[in-house]
This record gives sequence, C-alpha cells and structure tokens, in this order.
Amino acid sequence: MKIIWHGHSCFQIESSPQKNEKPISLVIDPFSEEIGLKLPKMEADILLVTHEHYDHNNIKGVLGSPFLITAPGEYELKKIFIQGISSFHDNVEGSKRGKNTIYIIEVEKIKVCHLGDLGQTELSAEQLEKIGEVDVLILPVGGTYTIGAKEVPRIISQIEPKIVIPMHYQLPKIKIKLDTVDSFLKTIGKKEIKPQDKLKIQKKDLDRDGFEVVVLTPK
Repeated sequence: MKIIWHGHSCFQIESSPQKNEKPISLVIDPFSEEIGLKLPKMEADILLVTHEHYDHNNIKGVLGSPFLITAPGEYELKKIFIQGISSFHDNVEGSKRGKNTIYIIEVEKIKVCHLGDLGQTELSAEQLEKIGEVDVLILPVGGTYTIGAKEVPRIISQIEPKIVIPMHYQLPKIKIKLDTVDSFLKTIGKKEIKPQDKLKIQKKDLDRDGFEVVVLTPK
C-alpha cells in the first residue's frame, strides 16, 4: 500500500496491484485551490469527503468516475472496507463548525484512520469502539479550526496507532492561518524527522512497540 499527501487534508491511498491488476486509488478531501495550494491531477476509484467545507470537498477536481462517500456508514468496494464515523468539527458538539466524518479505511489488512477536521479534544467511548485498532493515524495538528499540538497527544494515546502522519498545518503558500508541523513535533518530543515523498507499507512492517511519526512532503 502507498500513501501520498497532496497537502492540507488531501491524501491518496493506492493498493499494491496483484499480477494483471490495476492499483485501486482512493482519494480523501480534495481541496479548492482558493486555499493557495494547487491540486494535482489525480484519478480515483473511491472519493471520501469528511465535511462540506471548500478546503475539503472539491470533488470536481478529481478525475475519473469515483464512488463518492460523504457520510458515516459502512462500505465495501473493490476489496477495500470503509467505515465513516460521526464526529464534531469543534469541541462544543458541532455548534460552531458542524459535524465531521472520521474514516477508517482497511486496505491489504492495514487499517488507516483519517480524522478529517476533528475539533474534539477527546474521542468518546463510542467513537473509540468503532475506530478499534489502527495501524496508520492521519490527524490534523494545525489548530485554529481543528485540534492542535496541545490536544494531539491525548488523541494519539486514545487510539494507540503504529504510525502517525500529521496533516492540516501551515504550508508556505496556504492562505489559511494554521500552526506549523514543528509545534506538533516539539510537543511529542520528535524534533528532527526527515520528510518522505510517500509512505510505502506492508502489514509485516507494523510489528513494533510505540508509534513512529512520518512527515510527508506534499506531492
């Protein structure tokens, strides 16, 4: 499996193809270029949107005819299992910014959790039960509109993933004012992490204690 970050909260997950098979492409939260970043050309079989804000729901920017998922529920498509879990975009039960969908994506027996624009400083027992065991956790760290560096450690400790990938933080051209990834890294005591172009991973790579932080370069 391959995970590519396109900036902000937009990720592309590609399955490793079997012989004579095409890889399956899943895209999450394509952004409008109004935010200052350029959305690359990409084609998807499955498209997930965590909530209907312009920096997450540019479905027209994705090529192909993807199966669109925009709400909580359970889905199984092309050997990929997806579960959408209801959550809040703020810490006051959605009264400021509404709801957000957390997605659990199971590809090649690897469970990826994309938290979207989570604003809750703590996940509920019901949410945690639905999330279950997670291999790769993708979470916002920029604060302002989501959880930030101070809240992130609590969420990580609740989920206990093997790998953590930060997203939704300040980038050079982005017009939204967010905190930097360095604030997050400092908070969790990981000061020097070399960014990677993409994350290639297999289930056998996840037999470890604790969690590893992977910082990706937008592609």
